[in-house]
Amino acid sequence: MKTILVTGASGQLGKCISSIKSNYKDFNFIFADSNTLNITKHEQVKAFFESRDIDWCINCAAYTAVDKAEEQAKQAENTNVLGAKYLAEVCTNHEIKLIHISTDFVFDGTQGRPYTEHDKTNPLSVYGVTKREGERQLSKTNPNHYIIRTSWLYSEYNNNFMKTMLRLAYDKKELNVVSDQVGTPTYAKDLAHAILHIIRLDTDDYGIYHYSNEGVASWYDFAISIFELSAVDIETHPINTVSYPTPAKRPSFSVLDKSKIKNAFGLTVPHWRTSLKRALENIRTQ
Repeated sequence: MKTILVTGASGQLGKCISSIKSNYKDFNFIFADSNTLNITKHEQVKAFFESRDIDWCINCAAYTAVDKAEEQAKQAENTNVLGAKYLAEVCTNHEIKLIHISTDFVFDGTQGRPYTEHDKTNPLSVYGVTKREGERQLSKTNPNHYIIRTSWLYSEYNNNFMKTMLRLAYDKKELNVVSDQVGTPTYAKDLAHAILHIIRLDTDDYGIYHYSNEGVASWYDFAISIFELSAVDIETHPINTVSYPTPAKRPSFSVLDKSKIKNAFGLTVPHWRTSLKRALENIRTQ
């Protein structure tokens, strides 16, 4: 039986993995949040791994406050760069396979086609820069790694765009939502299943992969679908990014090409609206 460590267990992806663990009875899971395992503390990381027999590590721990990172660059660097490096080092020393979660924010959004794993990175924000550097540190340190870049994660858990829209819809009579940033919403539970599928296959097809749901949407499209599928009646207006300035600059186009991960692991990826419907049904039954 494989033992899998999930770092960042209090985040939405970590919680999604925990919520589906009963479907993977052939795995033994260890869930560690920042109180149990602070990946920015090198000695703590080493001691944690030395006291446990771990086969795989899924690194869901990350500094993801995109706008705050513009002022808290050191905190973002500590988690996204040093934390990734420390995990990579200890996983190498203990011959543990490592899956690291990264982001579409490593791209600048200027190309007009979905991004492949071979496309040049050019992050626009502190968050994107630290996530790209974390990828580099991990790649240099641990040969047995999978880096999975994803985009626009949401779920029933924690704070995310879907839950924010539902909350705002009950507080406001109308909303303005950005329509000129295009990507793909990704249900974190779908990503969780994909990760565990990769572990179950246990191949040596290491490297960088892209995973999101299928399809393309703007944030406005995403919001409209949330309201439509929830039977929420609220007046929603599309606006341009310049009308909603934020401290961190976002890529205007960050659709990810998923051909590599589908071909390598035989994955079937649901369309984002199909998954959104499931997520909304789940949130209603919580």
